Amino acid sequence: MMVREHAALAAKGAQLVELRADYLSRLPDLSRLLRDRPTPCVITCRRQSDRGRWRGTEQQRQALLRTAVVYGAEYVDLERDVARAIPRYGVTKRIVSHHDFEETPDNLEEIYAECAELDPDIIKLATMANAPSDMVRMLKLVREADVPTVGFCMGELGMASRILCGKYGSPFTYASFSKERELAPGQLSFEEMQGIYRFDAINSDTQVYGVIGDPIGHSLSPLIHNAAFRSEDRNAVYLPFRIPKDLLASTLEEFEWLEVDGYSVTIPHKEAVITVADRTDGPVQEIGAANTLYRDRQGYWLASNTDYEAALASIRLGMETEGQVDESLSGKKVLLLGAGGAARAIGLGLARSGALLTIANRTHKRAQELASGLGCQQIKWENRGTVFADVLVNCTPVGMHPNVDETPYEIHWLRENMLVFDTIYNPESTLLLKNARERGCRTVSGVEMFVRQAAAQFECFMRRAAPIEEMRAALRFGISPLSSFL
Repeated sequence: MMVREHAALAAKGAQLVELRADYLSRLPDLSRLLRDRPTPCVITCRRQSDRGRWRGTEQQRQALLRTAVVYGAEYVDLERDVARAIPRYGVTKRIVSHHDFEETPDNLEEIYAECAELDPDIIKLATMANAPSDMVRMLKLVREADVPTVGFCMGELGMASRILCGKYGSPFTYASFSKERELAPGQLSFEEMQGIYRFDAINSDTQVYGVIGDPIGHSLSPLIHNAAFRSEDRNAVYLPFRIPKDLLASTLEEFEWLEVDGYSVTIPHKEAVITVADRTDGPVQEIGAANTLYRDRQGYWLASNTDYEAALASIRLGMETEGQVDESLSGKKVLLLGAGGAARAIGLGLARSGALLTIANRTHKRAQELASGLGCQQIKWENRGTVFADVLVNCTPVGMHPNVDETPYEIHWLRENMLVFDTIYNPESTLLLKNARERGCRTVSGVEMFVRQAAAQFECFMRRAAPIEEMRAALRFGISPLSSFL
């Protein structure tokens, strides 16, 4: 199995493969493993105390590592407490490693210095991130290290560091064989690392962008923004940054060291991000929410909302008749489900367009507050089926993957020829939209809005038109069952 996986990774373009001897059911035949190997390799045999699976004795483990050196493996991974017991020999290079699955310790620099005294060719530091700032501390160390250092933080809070370490001097990073074979918290697959983030192309000049939210692991923004960068051959990378709600301001201040040039903003930061921006753009203050934060030409942080125009354009597209787009929403009766950041932007656009708007939300107080701000009607959630509407807009997460069997609006409430717009994009065909088509309604999926708002963000970031068709194709691939990235 290990030999076949090694060959498969080599065929996909891997240049260095780690062979985890502790995952084998019996003592490996290293001569066979290393014979005719398709790429250089790292031999690693991790103890159970280090979250590995080695079941033999410590003497057997160290003997195996010495054998790997004798057979000329390109690299051998040695924990810092055993590095002196396994001396340098022949051509094999030494990776002296330290893992901490609980935290990123305060004495990280001391640990690096201890590793540097153990005759390493490369130092590996992998620690758990308990705050986004841990990632910054690690990357600072990588950049300043005298010995080549592979340093990153584990867990979702540190996932971006597995990619960004390449910008600051890590000679390589670690990825799993597949998404289902994650060996450490927050680890990306080889296909994600190369296919989405293009790790091998990252260097000190790479521009950094990202999406901030909590949770963030489900976001497909990295998929489509990186596809746009790739299509235009941009030396840029777009990353997922998980930032807990109460750490937004302090984390963005810490991230100034990373020189991030722009962020997409999602739940729960769409409202709070306005308070950390230097300036706001367009209707952000009226909406009370922003989904984009980027630097203007003077270097100030500007908060913008691209949901606003993207949603209106999507609704107007759905109103198209015989190739003609009906630009007018004036007088149309619209039922808006939800009262979050996206609903605020869409609601303002609809109200400004002259639509007769009614809002329903599961938390009635929020519906009342939004309706009061927009000067429109509101109704209790349990009464939403009584509203006669020309247009239904769903801004709730009901029906989103993985809860694809749910709908925020019952099928018998739908009527022929009404327009149903679901802002959910994963899946593209939600149960709400399937029911709507069955009832003879016109429909618009969240894919259209998501791509349009992302394209507008790209234009904020890059100050040029976005490759929207490439972005649309990447999103549809990402949400398809055939996607190997998800």
